[in-house]
Amino acid sequence: MKSINDHNPIAHFQKWFYEVDTNYPAQETNAMLLSTIGLDGFPKSRIVLLKRFTWEGFIFFTNYNSEKGKAIETNNNVSIYFNWALSKREVLISGKAEKIPENLSEGYFDSRPEGSKLSAWVSHQSEVISSRNILENRLKAYEIKFKNKTIPKPQYWGGYIIKPCIIEFIEQDPQIGCNCTTKFKLQSDYNWSKEIRYTKAP
Repeated sequence: MKSINDHNPIAHFQKWFYEVDTNYPAQETNAMLLSTIGLDGFPKSRIVLLKRFTWEGFIFFTNYNSEKGKAIETNNNVSIYFNWALSKREVLISGKAEKIPENLSEGYFDSRPEGSKLSAWVSHQSEVISSRNILENRLKAYEIKFKNKTIPKPQYWGGYIIKPCIIEFIEQDPQIGCNCTTKFKLQSDYNWSKEIRYTKAP
């Protein structure tokens, strides 16, 4: 176990991400648990996929009309959690979610396979339907509508960037039975403070 020497948590996230992705191919490195405050006031969590990260934050895509989209519209305080169990590493990030510019969402949508583009039109997340036939009929209708045409991005679909204010890196060392947590907090001058603590592993 090595303590984190730098003061740039995004750079350290990049280092960990690529180490896990390279050394643990069975680990779905970009799977993250997104937690929002639901419209009923209770926290709700679901797995989404990290599609990109930049110096500003962490980007994922979804239906803006989904339950999580409506929750973010009401309260954009969110958290994401990466559990890289095979490498004995975890990352917990708290921040604010904001829609990315429309042209960036369109650019990513255009890069998706045709089937994924059609599914964005067919499946209205969080919608209650009476049977699978409804989805199958929608798919057929959109296949006909967009046959031999460029499939456009639906207005209700796009990306969010989570701009972090707290990033915690947790690493387990089974040899000494200890967890090392390095917590970064964004300060008012946009520098990061750093706190390191060691705790006994469960």
